[in-house]
Amino acid sequence: MTKNPYQVLIKPVITEKSLGAKEIARTLCFQVEAHATKPEIRDAVQKIFKVKVDSVRTALFHGKTRRRGRTVGQRPDWKKAFVKLKAGEKMPEYAEGV
Repeated sequence: MTKNPYQVLIKPVITEKSLGAKEIARTLCFQVEAHATKPEIRDAVQKIFKVKVDSVRTALFHGKTRRRGRTVGQRPDWKKAFVKLKAGEKMPEYAEGV
């Protein structure tokens, strides 16, 4: 079953580290659907941004325990994908206003 590319990529991760990787290493960083595979992420980025992907790395992050007074809650677990573009590809601009 193939997923809609917009269901695979949730949002870009915009931090100092991810913007540095974008400038230096030609790597995009996205929060992705927790059960997305590397080929699904590769296809989604290629379809949405119309670029060629060189490699995909993923990392799982466990949600933090958060307190509000006596109430204890849990943030959801999430998955981050680092997508490296092939040489010569134009870098998409998604963080212009930051």
